[in-house]
Amino acid sequence: MECDARYPIGWQFKTRGKHPRVCTVTDILRTYNAAGDMVELRYVATHELMGQTVTDRSVCETTIAMGSLGYAP
Repeated sequence: MECDARYPIGWQFKTRGKHPRVCTVTDILRTYNAAGDMVELRYVATHELMGQTVTDRSVCETTIAMGSLGYAP
């Protein structure tokens, strides 16, 4: 699974659910096994909630693809 991240840092997406939020990708996490092969690709995203910055450290590409908005202004 040797692939590059599809969404760069700064990409914005909207979450699903009753109260959708606009999140921004802030980091990209790659996990490698002992052989040096990439086995997992996850994103770190943040959003604001009541004046606090909330960080989600395990966002998959599908979540971003479903609510993709583009780059942050």
